[in-house]
Amino acid sequence: MSTAIARLKEEFLRKQGEDAAVLVTSPENRFYLTGFLSSAGAVLVTPKKAYFLTDFRYAEAARRVVSGSEVVCIKKMNDTLRELMEQDGVRRVFVEFERLTLKQAHDFEEAFAKSGIQVEKGGALDGALQELRTIKTPEEIQKLREAQKITDDAFTHILDYIRAGRTEREVALELEFFMRRQGAEGVSFDFIVVSGKNGSLCHGVPSDKVIEDGDFVTMDTGALLHGYHADMTRTVAVGHVSDEQRHAYDLVLRSQLAAIDAVKPGVPCEDIDKVARDILEAEYKGAFEHSLGHGVGVEIHEWPRFAMGCKTLTQPGMVVSVEPGIYLEGKFGLRIEDLVVITEDGCEDITQSRKDLIIL
Repeated sequence: MSTAIARLKEEFLRKQGEDAAVLVTSPENRFYLTGFLSSAGAVLVTPKKAYFLTDFRYAEAARRVVSGSEVVCIKKMNDTLRELMEQDGVRRVFVEFERLTLKQAHDFEEAFAKSGIQVEKGGALDGALQELRTIKTPEEIQKLREAQKITDDAFTHILDYIRAGRTEREVALELEFFMRRQGAEGVSFDFIVVSGKNGSLCHGVPSDKVIEDGDFVTMDTGALLHGYHADMTRTVAVGHVSDEQRHAYDLVLRSQLAAIDAVKPGVPCEDIDKVARDILEAEYKGAFEHSLGHGVGVEIHEWPRFAMGCKTLTQPGMVVSVEPGIYLEGKFGLRIEDLVVITEDGCEDITQSRKDLIIL
């Protein structure tokens, strides 16, 4: 049985009684529990056994990868689920309330009612899975380190590629090609590469805009490796910078370093956000409106969040981004982002790329 499934049984299922089971259908949580990624399937965990159900397209591959769970090749998913639950004496099944469509929930209820099995949709399973995924195991952290290493290497590579006359789109493609050449399975998300006035678009899409002398170029990128996402942002300058650009860059870097220095166990997440936000808003009020950071793992945005109003206490094993920025419409924008692992007495920054102001 996988470590994740064992933790789910110990920390959630055992508390629900001997007649309860959990049914996981979302791709992200199926991968988290089994290490196998597919477009279709389900994980059923009963007090007696764990099953990974999928169809003919994935059954052979699943048997090669999934361990500790019986791989069941199905033709009709709900019929097989009902039969397995009847076999194991299940009377109640917890489902992912937050990730089901109304139709899926209705179909489960209709199918399982034939055997008197009640579908529990209150969100308890969602909360349990979120809690498990929030604290990364050493193995998960190692996967994130390896994904981040490719991301760091891509940044080093792109410094020799960026120059006036290139387009944002060309830079984004070169970053992705490099990561894939280094073994990345894919990219963590659609890359953000914005320059000059486009830099104020904090989630801007790479365009055919030509990079010019005097532009900031902001690159938000990450490699996907072993099913885990890296996330890093760096802003560099081309040719020269103005006094205002230099000052803004120094301020963002100062706010990020102060926030990272404040990360340790037992701190409300909103307090980490406030450290960086107070520094930025003292001079650029309203120029930093997104949260300071978010958890990263099998999804690019996970719990917790370094954000206003987030009272979750930091714990060892959390992996969270720290990404302050300044966005000035019609002028420029910039952001600096690292990933930190919260440790027993502080945090470790696993992002190795330099973040002093680079002028190419």
